[in-house]
Amino acid sequence: MPHLALLPVDSITSVLLRKIVASTEWKSPGVKRSATQRLTTVFSTAVKDGLINRNPVESIELPMKTKKPIDPFTVAEANAIIEHLYKTLTHSMRIYAAYFEFAFYTGMRPSGIAALRWGEVDKDKRLAKVCRIVADYKMEERTKTRNERQVMLNSRALHAIQVAEQIAEQRAKQSRRKQPKSPYVFPPTKNFEFIQQSSVTDKHFQAALTELEIRARRQYNCRHTYATMCLMAGMNPAFIATQLGHSVQMLLSTYARWINSSSDWGELGKLENSLIGTKLVQTEQVPS
Repeated sequence: MPHLALLPVDSITSVLLRKIVASTEWKSPGVKRSATQRLTTVFSTAVKDGLINRNPVESIELPMKTKKPIDPFTVAEANAIIEHLYKTLTHSMRIYAAYFEFAFYTGMRPSGIAALRWGEVDKDKRLAKVCRIVADYKMEERTKTRNERQVMLNSRALHAIQVAEQIAEQRAKQSRRKQPKSPYVFPPTKNFEFIQQSSVTDKHFQAALTELEIRARRQYNCRHTYATMCLMAGMNPAFIATQLGHSVQMLLSTYARWINSSSDWGELGKLENSLIGTKLVQTEQVPS
């Protein structure tokens, strides 16, 4: 802002921007990336409006995204959070308790849960179709990986769906305007048709963590919790990857330390047994 605010937009060049970027002390790569992206949007609008011919920010390389730490909750913590939300949230606000029960027990991304519609839920077949997301406050007819998938619903996920259905019916009855049932499974309680940003749900989530004295973590760890629960239960990695919308390679590299983490000594024991077996076979084969 101090560097560019008083300059005519058509006088700002890529060379000037690179000098500014290089001379600025950024708090983190994420802040630098965010600032560059916002500037790109500003100049893209200037190009569309015919004020300049090309976007000078396009030649500036964005910093790599830093991977946020994977910090899943334990099963006990997850269940305590869900139970607390159901106890403390009342009336239509209970939709957020159902939202987090669904998040913990499907592993779906927040953007996909916010975009889930009733037409994509089949309670009889126990399936939910993931085919769209909320991105930049808008509904987009795509998934993060560009591939649609079917998520199989366990009993806890189905319970969340049933609660959401009950809340939808109650809201429809209590509405003075007699509004039709929302097409979205987990609609926000006020103002908007669908959850546009994580802050809508996060305030309830963080409040629960504080009251339960559970270490603060971002709500995306609900997804990591489901993944690690499945892996530690010994479920097939290929199945888990399909449910999460990952490749098997991505799943194994991301959650390597949770794979059979409760039975590492047992796994080592398998090797010991095979070595013992090998010795026995070798002994039997050596002529006397």
